[in-house]
Amino acid sequence: MKNLFTIVLLIASTTFFAQDYNLKRGYVAEGYDVVSYFDNNPKEGDKDFTTEYDGVKFKFISKQNLEKFKKSPQKFIPQYGGYCAYAIGLKSEKVSIDPETFEIRDGKLYLFYNSWGINTLKLWKKEGAEKLKEKADQNWLKIIKE
Repeated sequence: MKNLFTIVLLIASTTFFAQDYNLKRGYVAEGYDVVSYFDNNPKEGDKDFTTEYDGVKFKFISKQNLEKFKKSPQKFIPQYGGYCAYAIGLKSEKVSIDPETFEIRDGKLYLFYNSWGINTLKLWKKEGAEKLKEKADQNWLKIIKE
């Protein structure tokens, strides 16, 4: 009975309290290895090296990166669920990203939209990254409470 209660609690917590993630292509960061960003060399992960965390899937380029993630997942998870940091900060909107357009700021991963002549990483920097980050932090808290 105790095990059944634990299982029900786990299902409820992942169903009702799971983080909001951008899961385009079925994975966080469109299947790019979130650890590889911290080497300033983002690469698409391999299906042989996957894991689930917080109810969503992550892919990695190697067993080594997979193990790094498992030891400290919060260090590697993209901010704002992997949505465009600029759009979250500017308009509180969840916008897809280009997985190769990113910034590591204060040890955190931020992803950005970059298509059709619009590079939001450039706008993020030009318009004041610190101010936009503060606004994005506030907006994200509102988004995940909805």
